[in-house]
Amino acid sequence: MINKRLLVKNLLAHNDENSFYDKKRFISIGEKEGKAKFLKHVCALANSNPKNNSFIVIGVEDEDNAIVGVDFFDDSKIQNLVNAYLDNPPIISYENIPFPHLPEGKVVGLVTIRSGAKICALKKNIWKYYGGAVFFREGSISLPKAFDIVLKDINSEVVATIEQHARNNIELTLDAVIDFINHRHADLTSNYKVFKEQFVVCWAGNKKTINNEIYYSRVDIELINEQVKLFYSALDEITITYNENSFTTLEFVQLGLGSQQKYYPLEEMVITFSENGNYAINSKLVFEPPQYDKKTLHHVLNSNNSLLQKVEKKITLSKAEEVDLSHLPATYLICYLNGFEEAREQMELARPILKANDKKVYESLKESLRILRKVKYN
Repeated sequence: MINKRLLVKNLLAHNDENSFYDKKRFISIGEKEGKAKFLKHVCALANSNPKNNSFIVIGVEDEDNAIVGVDFFDDSKIQNLVNAYLDNPPIISYENIPFPHLPEGKVVGLVTIRSGAKICALKKNIWKYYGGAVFFREGSISLPKAFDIVLKDINSEVVATIEQHARNNIELTLDAVIDFINHRHADLTSNYKVFKEQFVVCWAGNKKTINNEIYYSRVDIELINEQVKLFYSALDEITITYNENSFTTLEFVQLGLGSQQKYYPLEEMVITFSENGNYAINSKLVFEPPQYDKKTLHHVLNSNNSLLQKVEKKITLSKAEEVDLSHLPATYLICYLNGFEEAREQMELARPILKANDKKVYESLKESLRILRKVKYN
């Protein structure tokens, strides 16, 4: 099994950006330009590596390879995004890799791209790229190509060597389990489970029991062998179940207007382990958004917009308005899920305003946008 933290280190140490590896300070696939550039790089790396994996490492400074990290990116629907915009799309995964020196909540993103050995092309127009465009890597740059389009296998041996050097061992696995339980999460309820005598899953969180059901908040789950964070949310609550073959989480999200908050199941994730040393992660959206009276939501939307303007202008808020501000991300989300398209635009406009004025509400806004992405790409 490949230790993804070692893989990232080997990629950074082995080469600068090249035809099988790219690095980014961050990506922004919530915006059209960022989404288009991401798809271009995925297309180019898939075409330049028809018989081996290629990679994008996210959270690294371009000049000196310093690992600075990015926010945890929970987007299990990234394959759906690639499928929607690319012909002959590659198999793609986005994994969150923890590094000990990074602040809490920061990780390195690792995008792994596996070509289908067919020419990958844009399926439709996006930003300034036209449908039908084919991209290849030339050195460290992704460029369009219109003639002499042939898939060539030139990197298989190099990539195989890098992956081999990132294989796990017993010492690394034991050290990682001890670090997870005794150091990183000494203040939380922690546990672990070994599957098929090979895979070690650790999890930690604040544990509470309601109606004989155990819930966890501030949850951190890690597949230790691969040094991959499987789930992280400071705001949501989840249930955890497992048997000899699989590990299952059911994520809940708290939504409602004002003080009338309820928990709604959002997504079920199942990790299934096989005897042959492989595992599969499958997620299913089970979310049924709450429905409200349109007139009520129209009033809520206008109130949120007015409140956001006050925050931007640094006008002092009343106690009631401060409470309303704490609910603003969730109520914008409810408005969008009930058909108010403007609410999504307002959430994007709120990003820089809340980041500069209220960090706690800003974190809630990022969580609401994460839920919106899941619903959108399902």
